[in-house]
Amino acid sequence: MRIHCPCCGARPVDEFTYLGDATPQRPAADAGLSAWHDYVYQRDNPRGPHHEYWQHAGGCRAWLVVHRDTATHEILEVTAAREWRARQA
Repeated sequence: MRIHCPCCGARPVDEFTYLGDATPQRPAADAGLSAWHDYVYQRDNPRGPHHEYWQHAGGCRAWLVVHRDTATHEILEVTAAREWRARQA
């Protein structure tokens, strides 16, 4: 699998580090313990298109959001994490 880094171009997946699901929204600082527990520990394991955080650890060190199909590993889109999060707000 190759990931197209916006800064470095197409690179092999072993240059990247996977963080996890990019879709959960961080609770407010004053949210209850239950909300924080769910945010930290309760994660889905979807089949199909999914947004994930990856870091180009072996290159420019940029954080990316990779829109990837978990069933086929096809990469549908790669966006800088900061830009992706701004579009979600």
